[in-house]
Amino acid sequence: MKAKRVLLVTGTRAEYGLLAPLMARLRRDRAFRPAFLVTGAHLDRRQGLTVKEIEADGHPIAARVPLRQRGDDAAGVTGAMAEGVRGFSRAYARLKPALIVVLGDRFEILAAAAAALPHRIPVAHLHGGESSEGAWDESIRHAVTKLSHVHFPSHAEYARRLRLMGEDPRRVFVVGATAEDRVRSLPRLGRGELSRSLRLALGRPLIAATYHPATLSADRGLSECRAMIAALARRGGTVVFTAPNADAGGAAVRKEIEAFVRRHPVTSKLFDSLGQTRYYSLLAQADVMIGNSSSGPLEAPYFALPVVNLGARQLGRRRDPGLIDVPRPDAASVSRALAKALSPAFRRGLKARAAAGSPSARIVAALKKLEWGDALLIKRFHETQ
Repeated sequence: MKAKRVLLVTGTRAEYGLLAPLMARLRRDRAFRPAFLVTGAHLDRRQGLTVKEIEADGHPIAARVPLRQRGDDAAGVTGAMAEGVRGFSRAYARLKPALIVVLGDRFEILAAAAAALPHRIPVAHLHGGESSEGAWDESIRHAVTKLSHVHFPSHAEYARRLRLMGEDPRRVFVVGATAEDRVRSLPRLGRGELSRSLRLALGRPLIAATYHPATLSADRGLSECRAMIAALARRGGTVVFTAPNADAGGAAVRKEIEAFVRRHPVTSKLFDSLGQTRYYSLLAQADVMIGNSSSGPLEAPYFALPVVNLGARQLGRRRDPGLIDVPRPDAASVSRALAKALSPAFRRGLKARAAAGSPSARIVAALKKLEWGDALLIKRFHETQ
């Protein structure tokens, strides 16, 4: 049987980290001929040009789709989406994949899934059925669900939501989160190695911070970011920031973080991208994570790492005991949450989320059992009882 061409679409550092284990598993199976289709922040120097990480890992890249995003306002984002649809269409026409794999809820993923429709290319979607009420990601994720033909949710609750949306239960496979594969397989740096690599003395408390624009908020979450910055200034310690994404409002958030780093050059640093090894090494060493990144509910639990989650961006996702929500952040409420997260009693009560089996292996096994061809393109709305 001829190997099937499968394209995995990736536009951000976080998404690549979740897709890399699946790529590695697909490459070991003769039934598939996988490659990455790279887009978004990976190709942007301002975002760290993280395509270099994919190249360094030795994974094949079949095509690059630059978005040429002109600004992070609404016009810039919609222009990038339109550019993405055109670019993905050209790539599909040339590469003729049997399937594309997309993950999550970003605007470039919506463009990739939409472009696949007229090319009659089936779409497999990872992490569907989740919720993030404070961002337009919520709408994008569910739109991608309806554009997709097979689903790999990370939890039974998310699978239930997909069935409520009318998706065929026979094409919904609960596989877990591929972060489990990544957490198990990646080597970690010791504290001294990490300090030297970051060129930053890692004092206590060590805080991992990521704040992305809250795209449904009137000020794109700028006031929440300022509350976080004020609380961090009060707390002290070492703060390692990873940069905000390219959504609307990202530039303003970044300016706030850069100003903090200038005021605290010895104890803080901002990175466009840490790379997966350094990032997971940071989570293993950190005393707390703060911000509104999906890494809080998705990855931090595997490290028994307390998370101070700000605002509504991640509301609706599965909650582990280590996650402390601050629904309406101001400096005082964020400071209280940090104090709770850093208390020895709170940390002692946390256990690392158990990883069972390989989600990537489950995905590959499910793909091999699919009925390929035109039958896979047909979607019927399934009523729930």
